Amino acid sequence: MSVMNQDVLDRDPAIDESAQELAYLGLPIRITIGAFVVIPLIAVAFAIPIAWGNWISWLDITLAIGLWVLTAGGITIGYHRFFTHGSFKANRGVKIMLAVFGSLAIEGSLDQWVADHRKHHKFSDEVGDPHSPWRFGTTKKAIAKGLVFAHIGWLFDNDNTGIDKYAPDIANDKDLNWISKHFSVFVLASLLLPAVLGGLITWSWMGAFTAFFWAGIVRVAFVHHVTWSINSICHVFGNRPFTSRDLSSNVAWLAIPSLGESWHNLHHVDPTAARHGVMKGQIDMSASLIKGMEKTGLVTDVRWPKPERLVKKLKDPNDRFRIRGYTGE
Repeated sequence: MSVMNQDVLDRDPAIDESAQELAYLGLPIRITIGAFVVIPLIAVAFAIPIAWGNWISWLDITLAIGLWVLTAGGITIGYHRFFTHGSFKANRGVKIMLAVFGSLAIEGSLDQWVADHRKHHKFSDEVGDPHSPWRFGTTKKAIAKGLVFAHIGWLFDNDNTGIDKYAPDIANDKDLNWISKHFSVFVLASLLLPAVLGGLITWSWMGAFTAFFWAGIVRVAFVHHVTWSINSICHVFGNRPFTSRDLSSNVAWLAIPSLGESWHNLHHVDPTAARHGVMKGQIDMSASLIKGMEKTGLVTDVRWPKPERLVKKLKDPNDRFRIRGYTGE
């Protein structure tokens, strides 16, 4: 695996190729991104003293958990497994629903998110990867710098991945293009919805404010940082039972917060698989939800991982009986 540094970036042919794949990220967009990174962090910093002052209710907690599952699921099941990798097929109604739920997570427009992630897989942990934590080298200092870059820093990079090259299917879909172009509408809806619900249910301005804070701002921060942890933590720490061409890894403690995305080593071995947690005991809530949608006919042609194929990718053959559905030689 090549290690990224500025000298390599300046001369590597892959960068010459990707120069045609980039769109300049203007100052207004960078300021907007900065606001959505910094403001939720500030909110989290105030969360403990606010909670200590009894500015939280069971309604706030219920709304926060409900919107977390809705919006994080929109990212993991919709943006990621469906739109980026085509792990299953869905009708127009389900397609639009998943695009809307993912947009409510406020992680960027659907077309740009898909383009960035597809490019990440093309150049994973190599030159050209939009957010590899190995970008600056392998020393402790370089890795620390790389973790910050992979987690947040890459969002402020001057160049954006070209949508026409990496997500033309999204751009050419009338429904998805409209949702992508009107991303700001979903940003406002994601923040105002909990406030409206909190205010109407409690019939008070305080109920509106606390719901906005916990189910709006804090929930957004939580979803953001869990997602970004897949880019950073899950490419440095954890274990790698499968042989992959990059340093993607499994991080068990992130499995529930990420709805199963942190079984990242398998994902890079079998990107189109609808299930990432393929070993016994690996909780993958997104896969469980997809299974439920399949049973009810909401999605079809689900690409479930094939145990016999996965066994061939294991580093330790003794792990084969840990794979779900594996019955032996």
